[in-house]
Amino acid sequence: MRIYIKVSPRSSKNEIYPVKSSLLRGAEQFDGVNKDFYGEYRVKLTAPPVDGAANEMLIKLLSQHFKVSKSMINIVGGKTAKIKMVDIG
Repeated sequence: MRIYIKVSPRSSKNEIYPVKSSLLRGAEQFDGVNKDFYGEYRVKLTAPPVDGAANEMLIKLLSQHFKVSKSMINIVGGKTAKIKMVDIG
């Protein structure tokens, strides 16, 4: 399953929730990608975007939310951006 996520690092708490409006409008880094995707989520993380800490926390939070192991989650786009493309499974 492929999902798109908008991450807000350095938030007051860790949260994940689906969004109704598209995160990808005007997201040039995903041009050419089929945007008929499985879902979009907004994720708030307490970790800062330094040395991959936010990405590590994102993977941990997604594994808990979707009840899969961390090894089944792969950030395939946007590793250094706020909008990320993630494969689960």
